[in-house]
Amino acid sequence: MLESILGQAVRSEGIPYPLIPAGSLWDMADRHGIPLRDLEAAALEAGVVPIRYQRNIGTIGVEGQLRLVRSCVGVCGLGGLGGYVAEELARFGVGSLVLVDGDVFDESNLNRQLLCTEGDLGRSKAEAAAERVKAVNRATVLSLRGRLETLEDALEFFSEADVVVDALDDVPTRLLLEEGCGALGIPVVHGAIAGNTGQVMTIFPGDPGLKALYPPGADHGVETIEGNPPTTPALVASLQVQEAVKVLCGGEPIRHGFLLVDTAANIYQFIPLR
Repeated sequence: MLESILGQAVRSEGIPYPLIPAGSLWDMADRHGIPLRDLEAAALEAGVVPIRYQRNIGTIGVEGQLRLVRSCVGVCGLGGLGGYVAEELARFGVGSLVLVDGDVFDESNLNRQLLCTEGDLGRSKAEAAAERVKAVNRATVLSLRGRLETLEDALEFFSEADVVVDALDDVPTRLLLEEGCGALGIPVVHGAIAGNTGQVMTIFPGDPGLKALYPPGADHGVETIEGNPPTTPALVASLQVQEAVKVLCGGEPIRHGFLLVDTAANIYQFIPLR
């Protein structure tokens, strides 16, 4: 199989590594019954970059791309934040996604949720996310789950994950997710939005976390009052994806505090937690 990959690799002027078209990998996968994700990993191990990931390499390198292809990321919540998160992770080339949401789309989602169109009203968010991810990157392996309700759910849903993205909209479930990921020993990338503001931080087991952000008894955040324009979830979700990539490929995550963004007041400020 490696000979087939090397035989179909091509050189491009000014690019220091050989490239392979997606179609070549698709054909090999179909002919030999090999999972496409495994073929992408084999190509990267040989120093051959699938063309679809060529524009990633300048920032994360070939080794970083290989780590993404081999990684599993959980996305808990597939609404305003989670829809963007799932798509961007697929475009980055994350090999396996666990998509968790038990809700369906309603009309109020149309202003900001990437996965929601007029034809999707009443449709499962998880199913819509799976369809979109597969349309973007057919190599991504998917696991669809319903609503996160218990600690046992968290332990089951994310047992294979390397990192989980918190794209939820209520505090009790966020806390449950953080507890489950702490028990599994994996980090959580938290994100929340309200109006023109958002916050992002990465919580490793043992770090100060959501209990330092939310008062006891908190349920939903102030987004129920301030609303959610379409720009805020797109921005915060992209920051969350960047955090997940830093966890997987190396980098300096936002830890022991959170990044506050306010696009109306042009504020981007790190606030430490003690």
